[in-house]
This record gives sequence, structure tokens and C-alpha cells, in this order.
Amino acid sequence: MTAPEKPYSPACDNNKEPILQVLRDAFADRHAILEIGSGTGQHAVHFATALDHLVWQTSDLEDAHPGIMLWIEEARLPNLLPPLALDVTQHNWPSDFDGVFTANTTHIMPWSSVIEMMTRIGDALPTGGVFCQYGPFNYGGRFTSESNARFDLWLKQFEPSRGIRDFEAVEALAHRAGLELVADHEMPANNRLLQWVKRA
Repeated sequence: MTAPEKPYSPACDNNKEPILQVLRDAFADRHAILEIGSGTGQHAVHFATALDHLVWQTSDLEDAHPGIMLWIEEARLPNLLPPLALDVTQHNWPSDFDGVFTANTTHIMPWSSVIEMMTRIGDALPTGGVFCQYGPFNYGGRFTSESNARFDLWLKQFEPSRGIRDFEAVEALAHRAGLELVADHEMPANNRLLQWVKRA
């Protein structure tokens, strides 16, 4: 039987360095990070390698775990943990982390799941905890580029509940969850990295 190949995302390769440059500062004083939606596992390996002061906890739905484990087993990093089975709508959230990272999940989840995710992050993070949220967002109800408009159409063709979210709607959820925006970083390919902090 042939061994399965590691999953690979070109987008992860393209955006991992720009994201890392933000995370170096955002997570400089953090200790343990929960990554929501680890996907292929590429980001986890890259960030855990570069940010070796952090314990990096991967998570995703169970069908993604075998691919994530292939990356983890090859990397053999002491600070990179096997994936948790995490569905943002369920109650089995870990609580021993002081930072959260997620990339390209907010436009894939249905809006009801985005609400759950933001609420539970706000509940789980300690005061001063940091949440970094990467992906495309609309501002003032408008797409920031023609390519984002095409991407949104493509997403909805697969699943109508998907789509690029309005920043203002996400910020309202964050505010209700006790999260305050401290930076909105411009990223390549018309993406953003929103940096939130849990208020006292």
C-alpha cells in the first residue's frame, strides 16, 4: 500500500511569511496558542518552528487530522501538538491557552458558526489574551478587490452559506465577546490579519 502524501496548499506557502511577521509581535508574550482550522498543517509547522517559545496546539475536524499528522510527524517539534477534534459549535473547547490563531476559516464557516467561534474565543481567552484572524474581509459592505468579488461568487457556488464577511459585522461579534481590535494588518492578495485582545 502506498503511503499517503502530505496535503499541500500553495496559498499557505505564499502567505506563511507575511503572517509570521505579524505573529512575531502579536504572540511575543504568549505561551500557548490554539490554532482553529489547521487545514493541511503547513502553517502550524512553520509557525511552531519560528516561534519556539510557544506551545502550538493544532485543531480541526477529524477528517483533516491524518494530513496534519503527516506534517507534524515529519517536523518532530517538541512544541507542536497533535490536532484536537474541534467543532466551533460544540462545547469541547480546551481552556489552557492564551492566544488563538485562525486562517481562512471565517469565510468557509456558515455565519452561525462564525458567531459561535467568536463567542467561544471570547469566553475561553484570559484577560489580555490575543486572537489573530487572517483572511479576506469586506469593508462598508464592499469588496476590496475584483478578485475578492470573484472569490466570493466561487465560494457561494459550492455552498451558499459561505462568503467573505463584512468586517463591521465581525467586529460587532468581537465586541459582544469582549474582544477589542488593536490592529488591522494589510496582507498580500487582498487579505487582512485582524488582531484582537480580550478586554478585562
